[in-house]
Amino acid sequence: MDEQQQYVFIDFEFTMPEGKANPVGFYPEIIEVGLVSVMNETIQEQFSSFVNPLTFPALTGRCKKFLNITQDQVDRGISFEELVSLLRKIDEQHPTTIVTWGNMDMKVLRQNCQKSGLKFPFFSGKQTDLCLEYKRFFGDQNQTGLWKAVQAYGKEGTGKHHRALDDAITTYNIFKLVEKDKSYMQNHEPTTIGDRIDLSKVLNHLAL
Repeated sequence: MDEQQQYVFIDFEFTMPEGKANPVGFYPEIIEVGLVSVMNETIQEQFSSFVNPLTFPALTGRCKKFLNITQDQVDRGISFEELVSLLRKIDEQHPTTIVTWGNMDMKVLRQNCQKSGLKFPFFSGKQTDLCLEYKRFFGDQNQTGLWKAVQAYGKEGTGKHHRALDDAITTYNIFKLVEKDKSYMQNHEPTTIGDRIDLSKVLNHLAL
């Protein structure tokens, strides 16, 4: 982890239609944000809030049940414009790497910005899909779910799955584990034949 770099781990939760058939004009909207800002391997800031959807403000029953949230919680959340303003301020503080689990979070954020006529807040730094990094590192054929990935390390996710801040913290925890494994692989010298076999015993045997 670059000590001069700010790493921002983000998770969003989105609206979802009631069934397979989307209503006319439907698109997923951000209704909850969780983020963790890290510098020098130390958490600098945590933020969590519900967010008001603009186009389809009424949550479907499926959405409320799947995410275990209420309409009132979302109604009392911040506006999407406030969310974008917050993210822009965070991005402007330091050179920033945005880390998400999967590519949907940034796709939906970008689409929501376009629909709202707002500029995408992250333009100064890199964006990392940790799910893809995990897949490449371990050679998995399929993408792994966030909590399944952390359980593969013998750990448990933080808090509740599909709560934005808990998932953001869990993403940070997996990031640390993957970075530790990468560092080990880079610094570990390949095993030589001499490491595997006691050559003195072999030579003594041949001399007999």
